[in-house]
Amino acid sequence: MTPAAFEVFATLLKSRSGLVIGPDKLYLLETRLAALLRAHNLVDLEALALALRGGNATLAAAVVEAMTTNETFFFRDDKPFAHFRGQVLPQLAASRPAGAGLRFWSAAASTGQEAYSLAMIVAESQALLGGRRVEIVGTDIAREPLARARAGLYTQFEVQRGVPMTALVKHFRKEPEGWRIAEPLRAMASFREWNLLADLRPLGQFDTIFCRNVLIYFDQPTKTRVLEAIAERLAPDGVLYLGGAETILGLTERLVAAPGGHGVYRRANAGAASSPSATAPLGAIASAMKVISASAAAATDSRPVSSLRSGAAGAS
Repeated sequence: MTPAAFEVFATLLKSRSGLVIGPDKLYLLETRLAALLRAHNLVDLEALALALRGGNATLAAAVVEAMTTNETFFFRDDKPFAHFRGQVLPQLAASRPAGAGLRFWSAAASTGQEAYSLAMIVAESQALLGGRRVEIVGTDIAREPLARARAGLYTQFEVQRGVPMTALVKHFRKEPEGWRIAEPLRAMASFREWNLLADLRPLGQFDTIFCRNVLIYFDQPTKTRVLEAIAERLAPDGVLYLGGAETILGLTERLVAAPGGHGVYRRANAGAASSPSATAPLGAIASAMKVISASAAAATDSRPVSSLRSGAAGAS
C-alpha cells in the first residue's frame, strides 16, 4: 500500500475515533478490513482508500467500526469491580440523600459486559442502596456491538469469561441462542452511540465512570482532551476508573489519584466538604460497608460457569 493510501486511513481513524496508527500497524488494516473489502467487492486497501477519498460516508463509518477494538468480558480485571462494590457504593449510599438516584457510565461499552457487570453488583446491593433508582449508561462508537448490548444475549463462551455461577443462574436465562441478561438488569442499562471526541455534556453527570483500556489508543493531546471532558461529567465526589496500563500523569490536573485502588481517580477540585467520607457520618459508612460485604459474600460463588452445561436452565 502506498504511503498516501495509508495516510487516508490514519487521518480518518484519528479524526473520527482518536485512534492513532503508524506504518507498523499495517497488518491491523489488512486483517480487520479484509471482510469489508470482500463485502464491497474491493480488490485491496488501495481501492478502499480511493473510495474513502471520494467521500463515501458509509464506507468511512464501516472502516472506523472495523478498526475499533471491541474486546471485553464480564468483570474484566476484577479489582475495579471489587473496589466499586466495596468502597464506592457504600460511600455513595452513605453520602447521598435518601431516595436520590445514582448514575454510572461505561464509556466504551462495546457489547455491554462491563455495564451489565455493574448492573449485577447493583442488583446484589439493594439492601445497601435502599431502593435508589440506578441508571447505567453505556456508550460506544460502534453500532453493531451496541445492538448486541441492547439485546443482552451472550454465548456460553462469553458468560464463562467472568460470570460466577450463582450470578449466571440469578441474572441470566437460558435460551436456544445462548444466555440472556435478566430484564430488570436490561431495564437498568441503556446504550447509546457516542464518540468520546464529541461533546459529552448532553450525557449529563455521573457518580462513577468506567473508561478503561481506551486511552491507550490515543496520542497525548487526545488523551488530555478526553480526560478533561470526562472530568467535567464526573460528580464532585465521583470516581473514575481507568485501565491498568493507563494513567493521568502528565495529561491533566483536573483529576487526582484516589486512595484505595490502582487506576482510580477523582476530581481534583473535590474538596473535603464534598467528599463522601467527609459529609457522611463515619458510622453510616461503616454500616453501609458491612451491609454490602454481607451481600457480596452471599451472592458470590467462585465455581466456574463452565461447570454448568450449556443446556442447563437459568432463572432470571
